[in-house]
Amino acid sequence: MELKKEQEGNKLIVSVSGRLDTNAAPIMMKELEELLVDPVKEFELDMDACDYVASSGLRAILWAQKKMNGLGGSMVVKNVIGDVMEVFEMTGFADILTFA
Repeated sequence: MELKKEQEGNKLIVSVSGRLDTNAAPIMMKELEELLVDPVKEFELDMDACDYVASSGLRAILWAQKKMNGLGGSMVVKNVIGDVMEVFEMTGFADILTFA
């Protein structure tokens, strides 16, 4: 997994490429812990190049959503490929997250 980060004022865009699995999820959470702080109020998770999400990856995404809620901000998930969207739908995450 690789994370590409871009910040535009109070908006943070993180692009995920590769597999968001048991090994990658803690790495993503650690990096986001440092990035999701004031003044970030908008968080965009671009999953265009993410081809697999394990349960630990789902947990990391949910953690990021809760972190943004705690900051009084918003999070949107973008460009989810079909196979990964199926995982979101089967687990109920499609009802919890905001997609663009």
